[in-house]
Amino acid sequence: MADKDFPGWHGTTIIGVKKGGEVVIAGDGQVSLGQTVIKGTARKVRRISPGGHDCLVGFAGSTADAFTLLERLEAKLEATPGQLTRACVELAKDWRTDKYLQKLEAMLIVTDGKELFVITGAGDVLEPEHDVTAIGSGGNFALAAARALMDSDMNAEEIARKSMAIASDICVYTNGKLTVETIKG
Repeated sequence: MADKDFPGWHGTTIIGVKKGGEVVIAGDGQVSLGQTVIKGTARKVRRISPGGHDCLVGFAGSTADAFTLLERLEAKLEATPGQLTRACVELAKDWRTDKYLQKLEAMLIVTDGKELFVITGAGDVLEPEHDVTAIGSGGNFALAAARALMDSDMNAEEIARKSMAIASDICVYTNGKLTVETIKG
C-alpha cells in the first residue's frame, strides 16, 4: 500500500524479535498528528490472555482501528484457544472481506512466544524469514538494525532495544520511550 492509501503508516515503530526461546515486541511511545507530537508515552504493545493463553500484540496505524482489530483478535483467540495461526488467518479474512473492517488503517505484530506474525488489512498473515519483523514509519530502520544484530551475542530484548534506538535516531515519527514485552516460547 502506498502512504497516500495508508495515512496511519507514518506514526510509529514496532519491532518483533524472536531469539533464544523468547520473543520480544517493542514499540515507541510517540503519537503524531501531522508534524506535531501529541503524546510521547503511548503504549502500543499489549499483552493479552484470551482463554488463558498469553500473546503479545504491537500495533501501528490509527489507534482506534488498532484497538478494534485487537478486540477482534482476542475474540478469534477465545474461539480457537492456543491456535494463534488460525486466529490470525480468521482475522485477516474478516479484515479483507468485511466492509466495515476494510476501512481500518493499522497493522499488527502478534506472537504467542512460538510463532511471530504480521497481520495486514490486505489479508496478509506474514511470518518473518529471519525471526525479526517491524512495522510503521521507522520499521525498515529497526528491521535492518535487528537483522544485522541477530548473529551477535545479544538476546532478543537487547536487539529490540538497540534497533529501536537506531530507528528513533532516524525516523522523526519515532521516539525512544519504549514499551517492551517479552514472552517465552
